Amino acid sequence: MKVKAAVLRELNQPLSIEDVEISEPAEDEVLVKTVACGVCHSDLHASRGAIGAERPSILGHEPAGIVLAVGARVRNVAPGDHVIACTSIHCGNCLQCMQGRPHLCVDRAACQRPKGAPTRISQGGQAIHQFVDLAAFAEGMLLHHTAVVKIDADIPLDRAALLGCAVTTGVGAALNTAQVAPGSSVAVFGAGGIGTSIMQGARIAGARRIIAVDINEAKLKNALKFGATDIVNSAKEDPVKKIRAIVRGGVDYAFEAVGVSKLLEQALYCTGPRGTAVLVGAIPPGENVSFNAGHFFLEKRVIGCMMGSNKFTIDAPRYLELYRQGRLDLDSLVTRHEPLDNVGEAFRAMEAGEVTRTVLTFG
Repeated sequence: MKVKAAVLRELNQPLSIEDVEISEPAEDEVLVKTVACGVCHSDLHASRGAIGAERPSILGHEPAGIVLAVGARVRNVAPGDHVIACTSIHCGNCLQCMQGRPHLCVDRAACQRPKGAPTRISQGGQAIHQFVDLAAFAEGMLLHHTAVVKIDADIPLDRAALLGCAVTTGVGAALNTAQVAPGSSVAVFGAGGIGTSIMQGARIAGARRIIAVDINEAKLKNALKFGATDIVNSAKEDPVKKIRAIVRGGVDYAFEAVGVSKLLEQALYCTGPRGTAVLVGAIPPGENVSFNAGHFFLEKRVIGCMMGSNKFTIDAPRYLELYRQGRLDLDSLVTRHEPLDNVGEAFRAMEAGEVTRTVLTFG
């Protein structure tokens, strides 16, 4: 099947809009017509080399679409189903999967085509790689069946797509990773798509105080829609001092949702005794973070978060039910829509802080 796709060929260069060929699905694979795909900071990081991506590759990892065909062994979806996809593919047999942590699967290779087999995507006989095993900046996707979850056909696909990364990561960071307690206090560094999803997760968990921290005044005002009770502009005042003034003694949980070392340090410092700092943002590999060791005598901890510690098959339907109930706001997360040809504009607007989420739409 020939489709149009945005291909990463060179770092720090615009993505190239090209025609590529998608293979027929193998026995464990699902062929999907892409309808919508959110544009995430991780895609931008990959295009700059801050996150590893083989080249040439197709970026995009926050998609929704309609199943066109399935392999012989696929049972979870069928042609015509509306689906969302997530990068958390899993083998089901490794220790992490067996212990209920499929997002930490250590045998992703079992969900990929074996060496020597035809590649899923190609162009003129050359392999085109799938960024994080999805490659959603394309009119079609060929995915392992564990990447997709069926959703009800009446849910708008441009909203549902956000569960592929931002919402699953953010809401899951609060509910699954940190397990925010009712009545607790929370600070969130970064008010973009993931940061505002963390705020929503904290609100759903019953946090009494949710403090949004950012340098963009428009994003801070927007954060109030998603559950923030207080806002702090860290370009104008010391966020640690301000947060500790708002919540005497420090917050119970602080989330870093940008991927900046200094912000993770501030996240730890603004917590109170036995507080938890959670790294959700993608700090570049090899970059170090340093802390004043005295904070750990107060039994504080720093933990990482991979994709909201998700069990996507379970979590996604639950989050969509919260959306139906009006308790999870997906509508306000979508700032604008763009066609695939305008993916460069989507990157620019995201980097400029003009949007919470741009969603690419496909005809």
